[in-house]
Amino acid sequence: MKKIVLGNWKSLGDTASNAVLLAALAAHPPAAGVEVGVCVPFPFLTQARAVLEGTAIGWGAQNVSPFGAGAYTGEVHAGMLAEFGCRYALVGHSERRQLFAETDERIADKIDRLLAANVRPVVCVGETLAEREAGGWRETLGRQVAALAARLGPEKLSRAWFAYEPVWAIGTGRVAAPADIAEAHAFLRERLMALGVPAEEVVILYGGSVKADNAQGVFAVPGCDGALVGAASRVVEEFIAIVAAAGSAVARG
Repeated sequence: MKKIVLGNWKSLGDTASNAVLLAALAAHPPAAGVEVGVCVPFPFLTQARAVLEGTAIGWGAQNVSPFGAGAYTGEVHAGMLAEFGCRYALVGHSERRQLFAETDERIADKIDRLLAANVRPVVCVGETLAEREAGGWRETLGRQVAALAARLGPEKLSRAWFAYEPVWAIGTGRVAAPADIAEAHAFLRERLMALGVPAEEVVILYGGSVKADNAQGVFAVPGCDGALVGAASRVVEEFIAIVAAAGSAVARG
């Protein structure tokens, strides 16, 4: 049994506060069976690597260009992330979908670029509150993963991790009930397997207002392989406590 805890710093941080947070993480290695990483804004990748290199904590980015090297002003391509030692990159976060009009097809292009550079894509999927209340969440999740499978195929899709992030629970303080998380994870797992992804390759995290006081409940959900943590990943005590909760979950088996 393994648990994964990834922090998403979003567009937050500065070198001084980052130094405190990164040093604290480096000083608190995760328990056996727990993988931990932080996905930081591009300008802080050098700082993350400087502090975390040689530790058990990985680092990654929050976005990537759908293009390779070339005349794409303002873009950061997957090869650059690989050179910075990034282990992961987030793609398809609801904020990117909503605020920057990213489509499933564009997300698939980003996944393809990351895989070619040997950087793990962490693919965010999830429904809005309106879709949840209308009972259409299955259609939303099914469409999101089917679009990716159509562009990438099962072999590439099996090398990505997924993060179920109900949009209505991101940054709202509202956490999906354990039964809702379990149902959504089971649906995603079944759908990915139906698309040809081997069962043992399906990895699904939960993201949405995960904090120290609810992390144990999240990790106890059947089919939940870990957490993608937003705001709480910027609070030293919170994030360390979440990582400790993941260790406890692994120990319980």
